[in-house]
Amino acid sequence: MRIKRFCSLLMAAVMGLTMMGCGATPGASDNALSGLKASVDPGDVPELDPDEEPEAHWARPAPPADDEEPEAHAAASYAPAVIAGEIARATYPETVPYPLESDYTEENGRLKEAYFDAYEAWRDADRSRPQLTAGEVRPLYPFFKNGVRQFLNGTENRVCSPLNIYMALAMLSGLTAGESQKQILDLLSAETPEALSAQANRIWNALYTDDGVSSTLLGSSLWLSEGLRFNADTLKEIARNFYASSYSGRMGSPAFDAALQAWLNEQTRGLLSEQAGGVAMAPETVLALATTIYFKANWDDEFSDYATKTGTFHAVGGDRDAPFMHQTFRGAVYDGDGFTAVYKELRDSGMWLILPDEGATPAGLLDSGAAMDFLSDPEKYATSAAADVALSLPKFDVTSDIDLIGGLQALGITDVFDANVSDFSPMTAERNDIAIGQAKHAARVKIDEEGCEAAAFTVMMAMATGMPEPLPLVEFTLDRPFVFAVTASGLPLFVGAVQTPVSA
Repeated sequence: MRIKRFCSLLMAAVMGLTMMGCGATPGASDNALSGLKASVDPGDVPELDPDEEPEAHWARPAPPADDEEPEAHAAASYAPAVIAGEIARATYPETVPYPLESDYTEENGRLKEAYFDAYEAWRDADRSRPQLTAGEVRPLYPFFKNGVRQFLNGTENRVCSPLNIYMALAMLSGLTAGESQKQILDLLSAETPEALSAQANRIWNALYTDDGVSSTLLGSSLWLSEGLRFNADTLKEIARNFYASSYSGRMGSPAFDAALQAWLNEQTRGLLSEQAGGVAMAPETVLALATTIYFKANWDDEFSDYATKTGTFHAVGGDRDAPFMHQTFRGAVYDGDGFTAVYKELRDSGMWLILPDEGATPAGLLDSGAAMDFLSDPEKYATSAAADVALSLPKFDVTSDIDLIGGLQALGITDVFDANVSDFSPMTAERNDIAIGQAKHAARVKIDEEGCEAAAFTVMMAMATGMPEPLPLVEFTLDRPFVFAVTASGLPLFVGAVQTPVSA
């Protein structure tokens, strides 16, 4: 199997598991980060341990040396506006753009010599990305299979991003210790937290691209309560391994919620604006962890608009008309246990289309694990001889909003949800009553004649369950003459008495 197909397998769980529905979702509106009001001054950052101020660049990878080839795996063609309370923002070197022939074509129709130089530069940069091997990918599939079984049950349209949830849990492991951490490592089949972080970092670098013709953008961030001391070393490790930006603010304030919602929208290009708008941090939140993925790619061979015809889709609730895209291409049909499958190429990735046999259901394939077993190693399945595949594919736009807590508990992660046994000591030493109170996941995948666009986010919120009792309110109104003193190091620099204040 070609290596690029192994990379596409990680995306297949996002894109290829809900082909049996075509529910529409209203178009998402843009949500820019500009114009947000600060809940704290940008210069106010939480105190961190050890006693050192965070450097503004600690979340950023080192820039390449002048004699190094540009890295294709660390792209950012977008530049979000600064969010109030920002401690550090992850930034990435630009991706070498894929040269479009139309930009290098002379009037006589011949390609300019510069095109071939540009293509060589793009190809060399693309080859510099880490290539995930079968040995690296297949051990991840037990989690993907069990996660899909938990989060995609039911008969309605559903979609999730197993990879996005994986990255969120990998980040969470860096904030925990003891049994809390071990449960995460066990679920993700990792021996040590260092090995898990290194593996997640390698996945990030292998997948991340934005060369102008295809995008796989991964993002992550930490949202810190301004009133708590955090372990700077822990936060720096997460920033380094996951390219995580970090922000500080007042939990429960509308401005800080708006900042997180805007960040989610920026990272997912507004595809999940409705779901992002429902994310809010309660006053007792200590830290919110967010991961995102945005994917966009054209079909390697696009469908023709003229070939799209209305057809009948036999939905669970009855037959309905749907627009079907049609195309015939040379490929192979994979015969599985209770299903057949074909592979439709996207630019630098692809989409598996899995059709249950008559009498079988998508839910059954996911619950039995047959679909994920197939995706983990398609080449072990018998295929037909090379065939001309006449594909009829309904357009679809599938969105889900999932509460992860119950599913993660069923998968064996329990301690982080119970403040009596959870261990978040690597994150902060100031509280021992922290537990994950929210774990939300939203995902959306849509296709048309041109290609596929998809996005997902996961937000987990660590909360202090035993917040201190509020103190009595004492009114102290200086509405008559009073004394003031300005002191430094215990010395009275200025002392005075106010007999009459400034006139209004």
